[in-house]
Amino acid sequence: MKELVINVALQRDDLKIEIDERLPLSGLTAIFGPSGAGKTTLLRLIAGFERGIGEMRFGDEVWQQGRHFTPPYHRRVATVFQQPRLFDHLDVAGNLAYAARRAGQMGAVAGMVERFALDPLLSRRPETLSGGEAQRVALARALLTAPRLVLMDEPVTALDQARRNEILPFIESLRDEANVPILYVSHSLAEVTRLATQILTLAEGRVTGHGPAGTILPHLAATPDQPGEEPGGLITARVAGMSHDGLCELHFSGGTILSPGRVGPDGAEVRLIIRARDVMLSRDRPVGLSALNILPATVTSVVPVGAASAHIGLDCGGTALAARITMRSVAALELVPGASCHAILKSVALAREALPSP
Repeated sequence: MKELVINVALQRDDLKIEIDERLPLSGLTAIFGPSGAGKTTLLRLIAGFERGIGEMRFGDEVWQQGRHFTPPYHRRVATVFQQPRLFDHLDVAGNLAYAARRAGQMGAVAGMVERFALDPLLSRRPETLSGGEAQRVALARALLTAPRLVLMDEPVTALDQARRNEILPFIESLRDEANVPILYVSHSLAEVTRLATQILTLAEGRVTGHGPAGTILPHLAATPDQPGEEPGGLITARVAGMSHDGLCELHFSGGTILSPGRVGPDGAEVRLIIRARDVMLSRDRPVGLSALNILPATVTSVVPVGAASAHIGLDCGGTALAARITMRSVAALELVPGASCHAILKSVALAREALPSP
């Protein structure tokens, strides 16, 4: 696995960035933070569209050091923007052929057309495409350049919810099957929860956190841009089978979760979102409840949120979850780091479905 090593500073009138980080390049790394945090500028530095002061290395290659600077066209990095930026004078087939021809990838066009379901669109001009269709073309065109790294700058932000739901499965497929690492800028917890394997958080031009999605997600706060969103724990589980009464059994490091209806074939790996507000806590294992999912847990942190609430970090067999409860409940249950308790999950959402706005 290659690493992207960034030790770069950049100062402008509107922004100051100081990044010193090693990014392992695999899966999809979400770059998360509020507007103005420096997310897009970081992508531009990586792509070579901007030049800061310092060093940058991609594996064994030096992209920036002293006077040396590798220009964008020699980095083999593909960038997908909010707006697709297709060539208006070419139809879809022409846009794909242009990218493939420059990279010597004409033999890959047919497979890319199939991957992104573009066959009905090939003769159409960009102005006739919906936002979701245009982004599918942009994704296919980016891959046809044979990139070693794909940068995505909020590629679904400009789309309505229906078009987002159309494009996100293609990004998931790219993450899981294309074997090309992705750096994905977002300020949406819903997208990050659904897509990320790693998360890098930024605030005011500095890295504030970096690690596996399951570790970082429970501690994320909603950004000022999207205050209705909230942190959610991420559970990676395996489908174990169906019970006699129609419940799907999902095994993970902290135990078994039951979900109504089949969520995948036996043995399939699925990602589950557990919102903090959907977790209740009890010191003793409760009885006489309708809730099916009651998991042993250990309190890892108690962080006040405002005057009346607290964010409770939990460890469920090595999987990080979170609960949002009142300070009165914290006191009544005597919750402190290290305390044993039970997490009662009121609802479970499959991560392949976008989280709705509250």
